[in-house]
Amino acid sequence: MLSKDGLLKKFGDRVKEERGNVSQEELAVRAGVHRNYIGRLERGEACPSIYVVYKIALALKIRVSTLMELVG
Repeated sequence: MLSKDGLLKKFGDRVKEERGNVSQEELAVRAGVHRNYIGRLERGEACPSIYVVYKIALALKIRVSTLMELVG
């Protein structure tokens, strides 16, 4: 079982991977969150609500389940 910190880091890595060539700033605009928040998520420093996870998935045009696939 992952620790909370480990889970947040893996989630952040997944966001970064899925965002590809989209900048943090562009993703933030699309998702309606602050640019700094995307950076904090990607570093594993923030714990997003399910609503934020949903907004990020919509912004990336992927399923929430894709963001939650943390194996790897």
